[in-house]
Amino acid sequence: SRPILDMSYSRHFLDFQGSSIPSSMKKLVVTKLSQNFREAVTVQQDSPVPLPGDGDLLVRNRFVGINASDINYSAGRYDASVKPPFDIGFEGVGEVVALGLSASADYTVGQAVAYVKAGSFAEYTVVPARQAVPLPSVKPEFLTLMVSGATAYLSLKELGDLSEGKKVLVTAAAGGTGQFAVQLAKKAKCHVIGTCSSDEKGGFLKSLGCDRTINYKTENVESVLRKNYPEGVDVVYESVGGKMFDLALNALAIKGRLIVIGFIAGYQNPTGLQPIQAELLPAKLLKKSASIRGFFLNHYLSDYKMALQHLLKMYERGDLVCEVDFGDMSPEGKFTGLESVFRAVDYMYMGKNIGKIVVELPHSVSSKL
Repeated sequence: SRPILDMSYSRHFLDFQGSSIPSSMKKLVVTKLSQNFREAVTVQQDSPVPLPGDGDLLVRNRFVGINASDINYSAGRYDASVKPPFDIGFEGVGEVVALGLSASADYTVGQAVAYVKAGSFAEYTVVPARQAVPLPSVKPEFLTLMVSGATAYLSLKELGDLSEGKKVLVTAAAGGTGQFAVQLAKKAKCHVIGTCSSDEKGGFLKSLGCDRTINYKTENVESVLRKNYPEGVDVVYESVGGKMFDLALNALAIKGRLIVIGFIAGYQNPTGLQPIQAELLPAKLLKKSASIRGFFLNHYLSDYKMALQHLLKMYERGDLVCEVDFGDMSPEGKFTGLESVFRAVDYMYMGKNIGKIVVELPHSVSSKL
C-alpha cells in the first residue's frame, strides 16, 4: 500500500501551493526526562520528514497548542515505559500536504485539519486519517477546542450535573480551558465564580459573563467565598492544585462536586504534587455528602468527536469565544517558530496568558514555477 505521494521522491512532487515538500524538517524531541522543559527538550534541525502510510495524512503544522501537561509528558509522568528520545506536543492545526491511498477516500491535499496526537511540535506530523478533524479553514481558534475546550465540555457534561441556579467555581478561569468552563457553565444558566491573577484577566472573565471574579493576588479567595457564598458552591472546576484545591474543597456545598482536571501548581516540582490537607478528606466529604472526581480526556475518547463537533458548531454560530494568546505582550513578542515553544511554556507557568497559548509555525513557500 504505497502512498499517493511517495516522499522518497519528494523533490519531484509539488504540494498544493506549488512548493516542494522538503526531505528534512525541524522538530522538538525529549532527550532527557525532567520537569524542567528547557532541560528535557531539544530542537532537532534535520529530522527526516515522515512518510505517510496507507491510512495516514502528512500535515504541515501551522499552529500548535501549548498545554500545562507538556511538562508532565517531558518529565515522563504519563508513561514510565517510554524512554527518550521521543516526540512532544499534543495538538496541531495545518494543511494536508501528502496522504496515503486509503486516506484519500476522505481527505484531499490542501485540506485544513486539526488533530490531537503526540508529536505536534514539528514542522510536519503524520496523523492517522481517522484521528484527524476536518476544518473549514486553518485558524488558531479551532486549536483551542481540541484539548482545552473538549476537556471543559466533557468533564462538566459527564461529572458536573449542571443545572440552572447552581453555583460553579472555576479556578484559573482565564486560562486555556478555564475560559470554556466559564462559558459552558453560563450557558447552563449557572452562577459562575472565576479565580484569576490580574484585573485584566478579571475583565476578560466578565466579558464572558462571569458573575464574580476573584483576583487572588489582591483578594483573599477563602474570605470572599465564605462571605459571599456561605452555603458553599455546587461544582468546582479545578486545575491548580495545592492550596487552591484545599480552598475549593472547603468551599463545597452539601452534595457539592469537585472536578479535578489538573494541578498545574505541582507540575514543575521535582516531586510533582504539592501537599494537600488530605488527612481530613474522608471527614470533609462525609460531612457534606460531597465528592471529588478526576477527569483525564484520554479516558473519554469514545465521546470526543461528538464533543468537538458540538463545540465547533457553537463557535461557528458565534456562541463561543475561543480566546487565543500568541504571546504578543510577552517580553520577546509573539510566539513564532518552534524555538518559541520554550518561551510559551515559561509564559504559561508564569500565569501570564489570557486564553489558550498558541505558537505559529510560519512556512515560506518556495515556488518552483
